[in-house]
Amino acid sequence: MSLQSVSMRVFRAVSSPIRMQILLLLYHGGAMSYTEIMKSLRLSPDRDAGKFAYHLKRLLQANLIKPDSGNGSYVITDLGRLVVNMAQGVGERASKRRRMRVRTSRLTIEEFDRNKIVDSLVREAGVPMEMACHIAKEAEERLIVFRTKYLTAPLIRELVNAILLEKGLEEYRHKLTRLGLPVYDVTALMRALGAKSMSVGAVQRVAGSRVLGEYALLNVLHRDVADAHLSGTLHIGDLGSWTLKIREVSHDLRTYLAHGVDFSGVDVDGASLPPPKSLPSALLLCLSLVRTSANEANGHILDYFNVFLAPYVRNLEKSEVKRAIRDFILDLNHSPREDGSLIPLTIGLEPLVPEFLADVKSVGEGGKKGGVYLDYAEESLLLAEAFLEVLEEWRGKPPFNPAIVVKVRDESFEEAEELLLLAHRLAASYGLPYFALLRGVGGASYSASGFRAFPEWTGDWELDTLRISELDRIALNLPRAVYEAGGDAERFFDVLGEWVELALRALMVKRKHVGSLSSQGLFPALTRRINGESYLRLANSPCTLSLIGLNEAVEALTGLQIHEGGEAEKLAFDILGELGSRIQAYSRRAKARFGLRLSPDFQAALRLARLDVERFGWSKVCVRGSREHPRYTSLTAIPMEAEVDWRGRLRLEGEFHSLTKGGHLALLQLEDVEQGAENLLSATRWAFEKTAVGLLAYTRNLTYCSKCGKTYYGLRLKCPKCGLMETITRFSRVSTKYAPLTRWEGAEEAVRSRVRYRVRGEKH
Repeated sequence: MSLQSVSMRVFRAVSSPIRMQILLLLYHGGAMSYTEIMKSLRLSPDRDAGKFAYHLKRLLQANLIKPDSGNGSYVITDLGRLVVNMAQGVGERASKRRRMRVRTSRLTIEEFDRNKIVDSLVREAGVPMEMACHIAKEAEERLIVFRTKYLTAPLIRELVNAILLEKGLEEYRHKLTRLGLPVYDVTALMRALGAKSMSVGAVQRVAGSRVLGEYALLNVLHRDVADAHLSGTLHIGDLGSWTLKIREVSHDLRTYLAHGVDFSGVDVDGASLPPPKSLPSALLLCLSLVRTSANEANGHILDYFNVFLAPYVRNLEKSEVKRAIRDFILDLNHSPREDGSLIPLTIGLEPLVPEFLADVKSVGEGGKKGGVYLDYAEESLLLAEAFLEVLEEWRGKPPFNPAIVVKVRDESFEEAEELLLLAHRLAASYGLPYFALLRGVGGASYSASGFRAFPEWTGDWELDTLRISELDRIALNLPRAVYEAGGDAERFFDVLGEWVELALRALMVKRKHVGSLSSQGLFPALTRRINGESYLRLANSPCTLSLIGLNEAVEALTGLQIHEGGEAEKLAFDILGELGSRIQAYSRRAKARFGLRLSPDFQAALRLARLDVERFGWSKVCVRGSREHPRYTSLTAIPMEAEVDWRGRLRLEGEFHSLTKGGHLALLQLEDVEQGAENLLSATRWAFEKTAVGLLAYTRNLTYCSKCGKTYYGLRLKCPKCGLMETITRFSRVSTKYAPLTRWEGAEEAVRSRVRYRVRGEKH
């Protein structure tokens, strides 16, 4: 048969409206039986059977439809599909209606083309081609009915997702979900951040973080983990950074002092820095290191700061050292990130050169090695003194960044008493330094966030504490586990075990994701090659599981808070022991480093408490705070408002520090009066000798007036000197670091409820 004859047969077959309707039914609906087709066309089996059989025969003869494997059904052929598509195209061209216009995500206006829907369905969601064509056609038909003035790409995507849901294709809908914020939410975000005096950069960062947080929940984390976060079973802090950043990095200054800072492959403007030859250039290198790494990690630790920089202090007067330190602090506090926030930095100061560093070759001018660090003990002490004196002499708002961790070892009280007294004068004035109480631990390292690294993975202090990071952390909602268990202790531990496994699996996802990004070259600063190996020791870097509401979980099970002792205290220790055992077992199975820590996340404590109140009601939950701002205990094991004397608080917190080796911090909130440095030093020595506290900080409530340039004790409503209200900012350690109390909802209420101490010294 000639080509012309075949074409004529096809055109004659589709010239009848009823036969075209049959083709459309089979095109959209798939295989249908003789009876199903008749019913769909609303034909009577008695009256229209002969006519229908005739039309069906014409379509079969034209090879537009065919029987479906002898089961009594009919399906459309490839030729039939071609004819339907051609007919639809002709209809569209012949139509007199105005073509639909679309504002695309590429910031262009284009004519509507349903093939682009097909392409997105196939490429993004993996929908089979035939199904994608049907869905795209249905979406187009609905859009035509809407008669909207203009279309947008998000609107079309929402409609397609609705069709997928109607058809029960939820997995495809999940993959096709669009990330973004409604216009109202962006407007509200601008107003909210403006009220907190935060910059437009903060608006951009928060909006971007929310989008990236949605991406993490939809495309990176497993569905059960995402659901657990959203429901309040667990909390993933700073979700917007989950897919892109490491939480905190512990740097090894010696690497950069020896090799300089090389910007090759790093997407920043600036020249590479050679190994420094003076203290100012060494401090510039430190600043450059932090700035360069800020796009890849949220926080940074420069431990053994005064020891590693001691060779650059030789032959310098203290005044020269203090001038260089002052410039370094000023530069750091005038080097904000794009959102206007400062780069969080922790600096570790050693009163004495640690024994394990004493015989290590020192890195000096120009990157050359000469002598050992013990040779520079005097310079190390001079640098530490200069740093603390600069902070003590600071005028105006206290410099909260960098955070200073002063290491206290067995011999420190006898051999470095003057330096410790200086550090405690700072603590008495502004509560600035943190004190790491290291009792024979050797090379343990602390961050001001409470993160702790110590030689427990490889056994080598250097490999386990330097050039490593806290990759990320997840917080468990312990009170929720009690509620889910119906208040049954045995069931509580079963639920807790399931949640621990879930959280650790999520942290493994983060570990693998960071490894994948590193292999793609997306961490150029932290993964630069040093002597043939990556700077960041990813395999030695831990993830941590943190706890929210340990006190409230115990109270829900026993009716007592932890500090009330007895059954409550024992249960709290049992919970931490069980968690520690499960984490160790998982770590061995996964061959990956994990730790247990107390959570420093105040926002998580608020969020999880609110979710539990909404779900279980006030009669069932145990919370701290008011009905407007319910919260769980975080940061410390014992609530800060608990009526416990300071010795009892530190003794009990120390017991929990020994069980949370991945991170912790004990806080003593000082009364809003002058406190003696000698008394605080005596209290620190008592804590060192009589408790197991690992990291200790004395904290103040402070009010700063920008007009007067003065800082006052307490949370003042107005400046005591000028009487103005709008010029003051109230600061406190709501979490581990000082921040304005306007930063978090409910923060001022939480701080005002704390028990405050006037510390009296201990005799030694």
